Amino acid sequence: MSVTHAPHTADVLARQDPELAEILLGELDRQASTLQLIAAENFCSPAVLAALGSPLANKYAEGYPGARHHGGCEIVDVAERLAVERAKSLFGAEHANVQAHSGSSAVLAAYAALLRPGDTVLALGLPYGGHLTHGSPANFSGRWFDFVPYGVDAETGIIDHDQVRTLARTHRPKAIVCGSIAYPRHIDYAFFREVADEVGAYLIADAAHPIGLVAGGAAPSPVPYADIVCATTHKVLRGPRGGMILCGSELAERVDRAVFPFTQGGAQMHTIAAKAVAFGEAATLEFAAYTRQVVANARVLAAALAEEGCVVTTGGTDTHLVTADPAPLGVDGRTARGRLAAAGMVLDCCALPHADSRGLRLGTAAVTTQGMAEKEMTRIAALLAGVVRGTAESARAREEVRDLVDGFPPYPG
Repeated sequence: MSVTHAPHTADVLARQDPELAEILLGELDRQASTLQLIAAENFCSPAVLAALGSPLANKYAEGYPGARHHGGCEIVDVAERLAVERAKSLFGAEHANVQAHSGSSAVLAAYAALLRPGDTVLALGLPYGGHLTHGSPANFSGRWFDFVPYGVDAETGIIDHDQVRTLARTHRPKAIVCGSIAYPRHIDYAFFREVADEVGAYLIADAAHPIGLVAGGAAPSPVPYADIVCATTHKVLRGPRGGMILCGSELAERVDRAVFPFTQGGAQMHTIAAKAVAFGEAATLEFAAYTRQVVANARVLAAALAEEGCVVTTGGTDTHLVTADPAPLGVDGRTARGRLAAAGMVLDCCALPHADSRGLRLGTAAVTTQGMAEKEMTRIAALLAGVVRGTAESARAREEVRDLVDGFPPYPG
């Protein structure tokens, strides 16, 4: 929210719906006065927010540019074509679908394009960082397909490549999924491509978390290796909440049909316009520098947490993600999260590989957008450890958090 955008929005809502205006301003204050360490969140630019609140929200646009089911789509067609071309250029993909409403919607469409109910799929198990769409029995994926989970090495926390190859040869899956919501290391896409080719499987890369780093050149790209890449446009990419799909031209029609009409209806044109804005921003040198700083911050944060006594999964990170076990500090992940929330430090719990307890999942995308760097990461780690141990009184820690974030407002002014 910029100086001009936020007051305008507040003024309009204050006149028409003061109750909701108070809620929105309260959320803005929460974001600006607490530490946002959730790995899946970031701060959109004022331009992205402006597109989200634009008149494109009024337009019904079922179908694709040039082939809509409603009239009056001439202008929104231009917006979607722009988003598609920017996504293709940014990621070096032959085809992009920008209509997916979320990362889960993108994965659903990928499965619909390539699989039939009952097909076998190999994916990272949920206890090791797999997503709900990677075979959870509570999710459509676990109900419709036969998922075989692979895991990570018990000592290193690194994906067990030998196990992946053995399971692929044994089960001959129709597709292999690589990607995670809590794996802090780069995925070896070339290895997964090799295994998929050996057993005649499709390769689906769920790159929801690293795709922003890919855009900035701070992480390897899955595009040259995967048949389909599913991703989100928020997180490190810093766009609106939504999804996208990248693939080769040979699968373009199947992917598009899987999104519409198979799994979704009308496209959200205001969100697609906001995605176009984000893709344009991500193509800049400034964004590339930002992604490098995101990774540098995460590495410093991981090292500082280890020095404070936490057990950091895989011993560090290559990305924006840090997962850590706070048990050596005296509490489990859920208890730690509650204490940290009371102190104004907002983060998530996650499963820990080969453990019954839950750990902490942190991300550096949002705080890096605010302008924080290595010095602040060390301070955050010390604050976190003090709160989790119980040696730092919650109210005093909350004041320290506010003092820190006051120097780095997400929307200056």
